[in-house]
Amino acid sequence: MISQAEKGKLFAALHEEPGAFVIPNAWDAGSARLLQHLGFQALATTSAGFAFTVGKPDGTGAVTRDEHLGNAKAIAEASSLPVSADLEGGFGDAPEDCAKTIRLAAETGIVGGSIEDATGRKDDPIYDFEAAVERVTAAAEAARALPFRFTLTARSENFLHDRPNLADTIMRLQAFQDAGADVLYAPGLKNPADIETVVREVDLPVNVLMGMKGIPLTVEDLSRLGVKRISVGGAFTRAALAAFLAAAREVQSKGTFTFTEQATPQSDLNAIFAAWPKN
Repeated sequence: MISQAEKGKLFAALHEEPGAFVIPNAWDAGSARLLQHLGFQALATTSAGFAFTVGKPDGTGAVTRDEHLGNAKAIAEASSLPVSADLEGGFGDAPEDCAKTIRLAAETGIVGGSIEDATGRKDDPIYDFEAAVERVTAAAEAARALPFRFTLTARSENFLHDRPNLADTIMRLQAFQDAGADVLYAPGLKNPADIETVVREVDLPVNVLMGMKGIPLTVEDLSRLGVKRISVGGAFTRAALAAFLAAAREVQSKGTFTFTEQATPQSDLNAIFAAWPKN
């Protein structure tokens, strides 16, 4: 098995290669193995996807840090690929909370993770600038103290919380860069011009979120804009749940079972999982 230190080096190196790469978001061990089977080079977790699979809403604090880290551990152990975890807001307001989350996350076998500036509170959704920078600084210091290469992603969540202020978003990403982050991420950007501006105004690799409606951009398009990494958040999970709901609704409302025509054969899934190296 590849070591955590080796995975850390491989993951960091992906951000130095030409063009953009896709880091798909797995929500459990099985989806992680299927994504590796398809040939992806690295994986990310998804807070939304995991929350939905355990019957909880995302972004409300309903899923605990221990639950998220348990999910990250299951995904890291299921795959030989580097894994970066969605660590939400670091599970606490204080900078030390973010640092502690990085240290605990490192124990799960992952080699990267993200800290965002969203508070999880509807009445005050984004941390003040100074507090946000302090939190990334603490996370970066914790990451640098680890005995392996840990790639820290810093996220500015303005566009996901009805604050489409590009100037403030760029100011935050630039500050996160200076605070020690390795990758910068502003989920919710939809306009190619905005994406290109963010890439131009920072000096670190930029991650962009795809999988949202109304964004016809391709991997090639994003690569031309200078994007380095592309994730899909909970989109794969939502697509899987959409198929599940459509099948269940067909049975409930029509009494038919035509959904099975589109279902992956059990023999195919058995073959994929049976071929996996035994731990």
